Amino acid sequence: MHKISVLVVDDSAFMRKAISLMLESDEKIQVIGTARNGQEGVELAKKLRPDIITLDIEMPVMDGLTALKKIMAEAPTAVLMVSSLTTEGAEATLTALELGAVDFIPKELSYVNINIAKIKDDLISKVKEIYRQKFLKERIDRISRTPLTIKTPIKIPAKEFSDNDYRAVSIGISTGGPLTLQKILPMLSSQIQIPIFIVQHMPPRFTKSLADRLNAICGLNVKEAENGEKVQGGTIYIAPGGYHMKIKKLSISNAAIEITDEPADSLHKPSVDVMMSSVVDYYGKHTLGVIMTGMGKDGLEAIRYLKSVGGFSIAQDEETCVVYGMPKAVVDAGLADIVLPLEKIPEIINKVVCHA
Repeated sequence: MHKISVLVVDDSAFMRKAISLMLESDEKIQVIGTARNGQEGVELAKKLRPDIITLDIEMPVMDGLTALKKIMAEAPTAVLMVSSLTTEGAEATLTALELGAVDFIPKELSYVNINIAKIKDDLISKVKEIYRQKFLKERIDRISRTPLTIKTPIKIPAKEFSDNDYRAVSIGISTGGPLTLQKILPMLSSQIQIPIFIVQHMPPRFTKSLADRLNAICGLNVKEAENGEKVQGGTIYIAPGGYHMKIKKLSISNAAIEITDEPADSLHKPSVDVMMSSVVDYYGKHTLGVIMTGMGKDGLEAIRYLKSVGGFSIAQDEETCVVYGMPKAVVDAGLADIVLPLEKIPEIINKVVCHA
């Protein structure tokens, strides 16, 4: 049986040991090497050619971001960043994701931490899912380096799809999301007059940093959603990490954002299913649902609900997803009205939402 080979790069001996123990608790994963700094990590990446690398950000001799650039240039490998859950850690992690890292795991690992079982499960599931993805490096290269240009016109699947009086767009996205959103959101027309709600699976602080970065490059206003704020058209709301985002009805024509812990037992916080179902509760069939790159199937039940009330959905295609999990669940269930590469998703949104 081929084992998934992993190289662990971290300046902390405790972290190297903790990550190695977690990974090797699964019989399908083998840690084939460890490195104490970025320079050693680059050298071992070239020598050992692991399937996946876990890479710390703050290290002596050579930091993680510098090492990541060298690895992607000299020994392209799927990289999981080990990130501190601080504002500074969030900024550095987002930069790493822009440079080609696939995903990240939290730095705060401790065997006395009550969340250790969940962190261990997340780490193992991410390593396995990343390993399963075909042509992952080629996809990341395509997303990060290729300008998004539309070469062929989009054929809208049905007249009703474009004739729907859309009043909200709801987007669910996870692994590969920050880089993908950075590519597609600037392509959305500044003439869009309806709200756009996004769940990107991320911890607290990360979503604020992500929203600020996206706001700097988009024609529409992008912000991390706040509890109680009135929903405004032409605004993109990013659900805050660690909480659910819901839409609360104020009147027939007015709604407010609700940031809540409930449901407390949800697998993800924020959850695409929770957010999108809430949007459909308020806007009904006039919601356009979009499911993009990510692991698992969060968003599937919300799309099912959207379809049951007569709404329409878009799924990202396999070739342009970093991880083809969430869209695949929608496609396999027969709930996608149209399947598109990421570069065509903003065009169709512009076309059907504001007839741009």
